[in-house]
Amino acid sequence: MMLGSWVRLTLDTTLLGLEAQSVISLRLAQIAMGQGTPAEAQLMVTEKMLAFMDAAMTVAAGGSAHQVVQNYRRQVQANARRLRLA
Repeated sequence: MMLGSWVRLTLDTTLLGLEAQSVISLRLAQIAMGQGTPAEAQLMVTEKMLAFMDAAMTVAAGGSAHQVVQNYRRQVQANARRLRLA
């Protein structure tokens, strides 16, 4: 049972890394095409601070590393959807 949770955490962490790279690529492509905005640049900074605070609150409330990774994945996936539509 314990091994299963570690495998799931490993898989979700790997997927998070791949999804984050996708968002980075989308943002860099926008910047390269001259479509990057100051608002997007500000968002890149503030979302990381907010994500860290969310993670800290999750852990402080007794949450697991897997919950933190799942929350990060939701945020990264939302960014990817938004950037693809832009």
